Amino acid sequence: LTSPFSHYGPIKAGEVSNRQNGVLVSMATGTALTYSLETLQSRGKLFLGPGDEIYEGQLAGINSRDNDLVINPTKGKKLDNMRASGKDEVIALVPPIRFTLEQALEFIADDELVEVTPKSIRLRKKMLNENDRKRYERSKV
Repeated sequence: LTSPFSHYGPIKAGEVSNRQNGVLVSMATGTALTYSLETLQSRGKLFLGPGDEIYEGQLAGINSRDNDLVINPTKGKKLDNMRASGKDEVIALVPPIRFTLEQALEFIADDELVEVTPKSIRLRKKMLNENDRKRYERSKV
């Protein structure tokens, strides 16, 4: 495990790999709800747990596909027809991924930022609004 340092050198093209998957980006500001997180688990791995505060543009998880997906983790269960004989099912959530500062800096892409506060480390897009991000991507091409 111990070896002497060899040398510094230039980075060769293709040597540093980017992540293969996209991210889940929040479209709403509020509190993440268990009901919505359960449905979002099938989309990828989440960075949020129930009750976590979230804002528009914050990364909520890793998408299982290679594109970024805009999601709403604050969506609650519809409470109409309360007299129906349906029962509330037990919701099983996978524990969220929590990053250290080093892991967060390693994870982010060029269009993302790490937000560090005394209580949490959050990942977010540089442009919080989805329409602004789309407009910027179109103007870049």
